[in-house]
Amino acid sequence: MNLNTDFSQWVVIQTDNLAWSASPSTGVERKMLERDGAEVARATSIVRYVPGASFPSHVHDLGEEIFVLEGVFSDEGGDYGPGTYLQNAPGSMHAPHSREGCVLFVKLRHMDARDQQNVVVDTLKANWLPGLVPGLSVMPLSSFETRHTALVRWAPETYFSAHRHYGGEEILVIDGVFEDEHGRYPKGTWMRSPHLSLHQPFSKEGCTILVKTGHLPF
Repeated sequence: MNLNTDFSQWVVIQTDNLAWSASPSTGVERKMLERDGAEVARATSIVRYVPGASFPSHVHDLGEEIFVLEGVFSDEGGDYGPGTYLQNAPGSMHAPHSREGCVLFVKLRHMDARDQQNVVVDTLKANWLPGLVPGLSVMPLSSFETRHTALVRWAPETYFSAHRHYGGEEILVIDGVFEDEHGRYPKGTWMRSPHLSLHQPFSKEGCTILVKTGHLPF
């Protein structure tokens, strides 16, 4: 399957409007946002586990990133509630499940094989750092060379300067409304901007966004 694999194009998807589709494991469903391949694929998805659902043990050849949106996600390493960020390094293995059900944002097979960091951050407890402009707060989550993942919190009426994204930018709006000169993006919006794309973002209402930069091919 090839879905949104042209990284030179802007993509904006309101994930609430997508239908759930089945995965190979009963009780695990997904909304596909980006996919290059069959079941073993570079992919970005919203994934839902119904209560009691599980997935067989598997290896992440090129890594995995997870952000828990709802419920509790579990594997051999522990239980991860809403707001937990996980990065599983290339070559890592686990058998995930959810006793009570959960909804996740998941990225597969996009990491550099040299990045061997396993990361777990409870973003509800971690510290925020001051951003580059008043009203902006940043919580770094992972970093490798040009690639950076962070939560960014915008207070109401926060405005940022126009800038370009080397290696592109990807955003999931966690809450509130994020905006730029191209549009208005409420909670649940996923957007991807190509290498050297330009915009001037702001938030009139305030928002929290999950941001990944510097990771897209060019």
